[in-house]
Amino acid sequence: MNQQRRDALRISTVLGLAIAAGLFKPSDVFASEWNKNAFDTKTVADTIKALGGTTAAVSKDIVIVAPDIAENGAVVPVGVTTTLPNVQQIAILVEKNPNVLSGNFMIPAGTEAMVSTRVKMGQTSNVHALVKVDGKWLLATKEIKVTLGGCGG
Repeated sequence: MNQQRRDALRISTVLGLAIAAGLFKPSDVFASEWNKNAFDTKTVADTIKALGGTTAAVSKDIVIVAPDIAENGAVVPVGVTTTLPNVQQIAILVEKNPNVLSGNFMIPAGTEAMVSTRVKMGQTSNVHALVKVDGKWLLATKEIKVTLGGCGG
């Protein structure tokens, strides 16, 4: 039996026992409900509304970590970080994609506000980082140039 299999069995046993003992509800262990409406939006303003906001103020305290030029739009690395306290949520939006919202991350209290993922971009576009802090939405923007399309290109 290899080590990875042992680790997987150990973790699933501990989680199963915790659920059976009532320490966790299954909904606590699995991902929260998916916001389909937010992922179907076509504009940045519509995405903010679908996420429960009205507007977003520009903030210099949010940093988007991404290349200025992406050679392959199918796998563009994008990270968002901030030192702001009480961050509740971070969303990554690609303005010119058919569906603007590319990633939405809930940030548990007391957690460092930093996410990283890869997004698909069909063309050069502004990438926005939406950060929810104390119920208010803040925004940072970075243009990423794409040399080889990723959305059907």
